Parts: sequence; C-alpha cells; structure tokens
Amino acid sequence: MKNLFKLSVVLVAASLAFSSCNCFKKMAKHQDEVNVTCAPEILALNNGVVAADVTVTFPVEYFNAKAVLKVTPVLVFEGGEVAGTTKYFQGSKVDDNYTVVDKNNGGNYTLHVEFPYDARMAQSMLQLRAEIKCPKGKCKEFTLVNLNNGALPTKEQAAVLAGDDEAAKAALAKEFGLTVAYGVNTLQQDLKYSDLMAPMANNYKKVTTVVDKTDLLYAINSSKVTKKNEEKADLEAFKANVDEQLGNDRISQSIAVKGYASPDGPVKFNDNLSQARSESGKKVVAKLLKDSGLDVDAAAYGEDWDGFKELVEKSDIKDKDLILQVLKMYNSPAEREAQIKNLSSVFNELKTEVLPELRRSQIINTSDIQGKTDAEIMAFVNNKQYDQLTNEELLYAAESLTDDVNVQIAVLEYTAKTYNDARAYNNLGIAQEKAGEKAAALKSFEKAAELGNTTPELNKNLVLANLSNGNTAEAKKYAQAADAQSKAALAAAQGDYKSAANGLEGYNAAIAQVMNNDLAGAKKSIAKDNSAEADYLRAVIAVKEGDLTAAEAQLKSAISKNPKLADKAAKDVNLKALAK
Repeated sequence: MKNLFKLSVVLVAASLAFSSCNCFKKMAKHQDEVNVTCAPEILALNNGVVAADVTVTFPVEYFNAKAVLKVTPVLVFEGGEVAGTTKYFQGSKVDDNYTVVDKNNGGNYTLHVEFPYDARMAQSMLQLRAEIKCPKGKCKEFTLVNLNNGALPTKEQAAVLAGDDEAAKAALAKEFGLTVAYGVNTLQQDLKYSDLMAPMANNYKKVTTVVDKTDLLYAINSSKVTKKNEEKADLEAFKANVDEQLGNDRISQSIAVKGYASPDGPVKFNDNLSQARSESGKKVVAKLLKDSGLDVDAAAYGEDWDGFKELVEKSDIKDKDLILQVLKMYNSPAEREAQIKNLSSVFNELKTEVLPELRRSQIINTSDIQGKTDAEIMAFVNNKQYDQLTNEELLYAAESLTDDVNVQIAVLEYTAKTYNDARAYNNLGIAQEKAGEKAAALKSFEKAAELGNTTPELNKNLVLANLSNGNTAEAKKYAQAADAQSKAALAAAQGDYKSAANGLEGYNAAIAQVMNNDLAGAKKSIAKDNSAEADYLRAVIAVKEGDLTAAEAQLKSAISKNPKLADKAAKDVNLKALAK
C-alpha cells in the first residue's frame, strides 16, 4: 500500500512551534517510521456504502505516555462533507479508556470508516482530521492540528473555530485535514439490472384456430340420415356460423366429416358402417353448404373408443372406474368389448347413456383466424390508438415490435391500468428500469405481486429492482427462491465480485471482473458488445492497464454513441488519468 503520510513529521513540527503542548516534544524521535495508509487507495461503492480501512503505524519509542490523539475521518465533496467514527489514541499514563499506544512497543492501528453513499461523493476526498491534548499547557483541551504542516490554530483561526460562521469553520477544518484518498469508484452502479430481468409472456397468436362442430346421430347399425336427426344436429346454426365467417377475409375455413361407429359389434362391420356414415354425412353437409364454395373432406374412423372413454369419464355410471380400468388393461377392441359386456349390469347403462352418442358423423368447421399483422399493430401504437388493440396485442407490441423504451412504457402503462394485468405491470417495470426510472420500476413489480402469486419471473425482478434501488436487505428476502443469476447480482451488490463474475454474463460479468481486477476476463466478456456502455468500460480497463491512448479512443467512441457519457466521464475517478 502506498505510504500517504509520515505522521511524526507533522507532530514534530507542531511540538517545535508550540512548545506549550510539550507532551509531543519527544514524539519526533522515530518520525520516519510513522506511516498512514488507506485501503483501497481509490474508495469503492459497495452496497450503497463507501468504506475504507485507514492504518496508522506507530514505531517503538514514539508515543508520549501522557498524550492523547483524536482522529476523525471525513469524506469531503462539493456541497458538503460527512464525518466517520472518531478514533482516540492515548499514551500508557493517560487515565482514560481510549486505545493505548505503548511507547515501548508501538503498533499498527486501523480505523474502519464507512459513509452512506451520496451521488456527490463520486468526486470527493477522504481526510483525516486530528486534535491533540496534553495534561499541561495550552492543549489541555483537544486542539485542532494542521496535519499538512503541523501548525496549531493561530489566534485568528482559533476565533473562527469558536465563532458561529459554520462555513468558515468547515473551510478551516478542511484546510487542516490530511487527504489520504481521492474519489469513489462507482462502477458497481453501472450494473445493468434490466438486462437480467425476465418478462412475462403474452398469449398473442398470429393465427387463432377456432373449432365449431356438431354430431349427426344415427340409429344402431344404420347410416341413413333422417330429418329428425338433421334437426337435432342444428345444422342451420352450423351453416350460419360458416356463412358469417365467409365475409371475413382474415378467416380460412376447413370442413370435415368424420364417420364413427359405437364400439359394440364386429370390428369389420363397424369399420364399414363408419365409412357409410362418413359418406352420408358428407352428402348432407355438401348440400347444406353448396353455395359456400368450400370443399368437404370425409373420412371413416371406425369404432370410437376415444369418444367412449370421454363419455364414460363424464358420466355418473356405476363402476365407471372399472370400465376405465378395462380400457387401460386391453388394447384389442374385441377384448375390450368382451370384458365390458361381462359387466352385465354396467353394460345396460352403457347401451342407453353412452353408445347411442357414438353412432355418428361428426361435422367439423376448423377456422384459422389471422390476427393483425405486425405493421397493423404498430400503426395503432404509433398513433396512440391503444384502445383498438387487445390486451395480448399490446403486450406483444411492447415485447416484440419496438425497442424504443419510451414507447414500451407508454404502451404498458395503458395496458396495466386498463386491464389490471400482472404481466403488464411486470413488463412495465423492466421498461422503466431500462429508462433509469428505478423507483417507478420497483413500484410496478410490487403492483404485479399484489395482483397474484409471485411467478419465478416476478420474484427475480423483485430481487433485481430492490438491488437497483439499494434495498439489499429486501432483495435478500426474494433471493432465497431466486435463480443463480439473481444471486450473482446480489453478490455483486454486496461487493463479492468473484462470486458475481462466475454467475453473470456479458457486460454485467465484465463489471464484476473489473472490480475483481480480472481485466483480461472483462475484455473477453464484452468482446462482442459494441454498445456505448461497453466502449466506456473498455476505456476504464485501458486506463487500469496504463494504455491511455486506447482509453482515449474507447471513450471517444462511447461518447459518440451516447453523448451523456461525457458528463459521467468528467466525474469518474476511473478515468482521472485522462483529465487534461
């Protein structure tokens, strides 16, 4: 660690200039061995906190047994400052409860400092401010010492410190402070949580298939169609549906007739019977739809065991479970029929309640309905005619038809409010996160959670949105049931960049790798990423590698793609070496 300051030099100067603070006179003996270091040398933002360890090394025969030294770490930034926890050191003969520095042994002493992060801290400096106290002389009470030149306050300066001008007092304290670190590395904030978020799927289908069907029933062993059976089949309603759809050029219709026989009697006979029923059914349908221009397809399907099983399942027949078991046990139609007929009491119910419904021609209209084209949907979106689109069309448009985050937000805000759909709120949250609206994104995810059970997608997004908003404790609650990627993001937020790098991909992995000083790995992770953000990160990497020419080129490229990055670069401690 770089030696930032020889504390004893300052103390010697103070003792020589102000002999009245005579307990410091002999503390100069080993001045060259007193060191102050800071780790890290550039402060880093982790989990919403700026932290560092400042270490002071006192040599043997240095610390006066009657002296007390009060040291306060202060993070200074434009527009303000924040003081950390004060540390006290005392000689062995001081009757107090501070940390004792034994004159005969010296030692290393660490001040752990933490500050809640404020955006103004990106450009800042960490100072140590010291006050001294002696049992005799002018320093009987703690007296500020200038750690840059060893001077105690002049009469005028003492008057300022005792006065009411807070700005003047702050300026003087800053002047007396020793700077041990510059700037805060905020690279952690560049994690793209939105890239990790999971959308909820829409159910939009470009083609929707609708089936309309009716059954034309026959007498046992017959393929003759009667007027009574035609009326029972309600063929006029079937025809009306066909006719209605003929006028819609988005609908294509396919007409089929399927002939069946009930599964009682000889198989060969029933095969022929089902064929005859398909042909007679086709004639009826062809006549019914003669003006439609539609072809009618007909086919025979023999004994209807599938229909038999379905009707038995829906029925209240005694011992129906036994019948269904027979169907599972035997594949042969003849064996099935024989076993069922052996259940004499049950078979009588089948003859009256089930078998007659299987002597049929099933008439089917399969309609493929073409939905709006992508161009048609986007035309409504671009004109803000959201009310002309369905819930599913709106969800589809936001997810698949536009990359404009502002358009996505507008569409999904309307969808969420109109349909009160958890999917819309979830996907809105992702769009808001992309737009930098972190607080709004979290509210959207929370609203989605209120509307129903938390899905894996929503659970993951709640982890990430809370991390984005600095709510690490809340994120941990959801992370327990989250996927590995979410847990890796949590690790990054907590400063465990090694674990994070192993669970992340692409740009986010590169951020973790840079923070873990794996520059080669970071460059590999973003090798195919041509975004402005990736170029910016490549500039940071180049600075760390000492290649300022490459850094300048990458930063220029980043700013050309996203001019807003120029302001970021001007405040970024990682790019300080590029400042002219």
